[in-house]
Amino acid sequence: MADTQPRATAYPMAGKGAKALILGTLSLAAFLPGFMAQGLNIALPVIGREYGATAITLNWMVLAFVLTNAALSIPIGRISDVAGIRKVFLIGMAVYTLSSFAVMFSGSPLMIIICRVAQGVGGSMILINNIAVLTAIFPPEDRGLVIGINTSSVYVGASVGPFLGGVLTEAFGWKSIFLANVLIGLLVIILVFWKVSGKGLEGHKQKIDYIGSVVYSISFVVLIYGFSILPQIAAAVLIPVGMVGLFLFILRQMRVKSPVFDIKVFRSNRLFIFSNLAALMNYMAVFAVAFMLSLYLQYIKGLTPVLAGVVLIAHPVVQTIISPVAGRLSDRLEPRVVSSVGLGLVTLSLISFVFLGKGTPLAAIFAALVVLGAGFALFLSPNANAVMSSVDRNNYGVASATMSTMIASGQTLSMSITMIVMTIVIGRVAITPEYYPAFLTSAKIAFGIFGCLCACGVAVSSARGRMRA
Repeated sequence: MADTQPRATAYPMAGKGAKALILGTLSLAAFLPGFMAQGLNIALPVIGREYGATAITLNWMVLAFVLTNAALSIPIGRISDVAGIRKVFLIGMAVYTLSSFAVMFSGSPLMIIICRVAQGVGGSMILINNIAVLTAIFPPEDRGLVIGINTSSVYVGASVGPFLGGVLTEAFGWKSIFLANVLIGLLVIILVFWKVSGKGLEGHKQKIDYIGSVVYSISFVVLIYGFSILPQIAAAVLIPVGMVGLFLFILRQMRVKSPVFDIKVFRSNRLFIFSNLAALMNYMAVFAVAFMLSLYLQYIKGLTPVLAGVVLIAHPVVQTIISPVAGRLSDRLEPRVVSSVGLGLVTLSLISFVFLGKGTPLAAIFAALVVLGAGFALFLSPNANAVMSSVDRNNYGVASATMSTMIASGQTLSMSITMIVMTIVIGRVAITPEYYPAFLTSAKIAFGIFGCLCACGVAVSSARGRMRA
């Protein structure tokens, strides 16, 4: 599909210095989720020992964020288009920062999970509007590069997350990871107030379908929660209820005057649909890798949090280096080609993890993570460029929200698959030495499933069509 967007930007007369500062500020915001996710993964075994939490409870500390993010992305995307992407971004930063502060006073796993839900609310506002602001400010010919730089910031956070999270956990306790998020969040809020404003960031005076938003969010949570508790009997009720709710939401969106998600606009957009499906499959396959490997390295290999972080850092470091290059490639080549090659590399890496054992050399794990990072970087920036370049300016918020929903849905389903496998193989128990063999079996099964999902993603990515005429 040809890029037919207007070339006017929110800063048509701004110099390179001003745009560089804006890109730096938004990249700093993009840094936070990756840093938080990887830092928390390293701290989970310590949290588990402190509270005697089961593997399922630890899983929910991760799942609470991504599930909330996924459930709210579409409604918040629409609200952002109406209220203004800058305003909603700032509210999201405030909510994320306050909830990170609240975690430091948590005295139980349940309280941590509740705070992670609040983080998910703020995180959805940040992640959706981060890319939307960049798309509004920068012209199409630079969009792949800036999205690539912004994406690399996510993986700078993910790169330092394992190591710095391990250092903070060992030196000051796991709550210091959340304190670091508070300090960075405050800095971003100040910089956005100071520098980010202008045309293209304000809202459009339209109505919001609040009923549709509520139906969507509740149905999504019910559906994903149903998947997460399989094979319990309650799942047989929750999953159909969630699917019916989403079907009713779709019917409503085709009839209301101001839909949350304008299906009529997007249903014939092959590039948009297939790019989002590829993102869904990619994140379903990749997101739980860090969670599983963190537990594997500390339980099976006996590494400290810091050493486990050193091994896991290979994946995000490579992503950080390659993401800007991949973004620029997507400005010159078809994103379909670059993204599909990336997914192929991810598939090879995931399949290699199926052969993990107690005696697997750390060098082999490190090498597989390097391949995973390279493939993921080649996929993500070009894919995001394809999504945002397939719509006009009035739909930036919803387009970014859809992509964010696919990402968060993939993350949620990835953790749900992991939870299901671990529940069946290990059970709802703390991971003690007697359960290490069962944990290793569950990890191999999960990685096998992830490899198959990613292989399907290669086919979907290849079939998306051309971005340029």
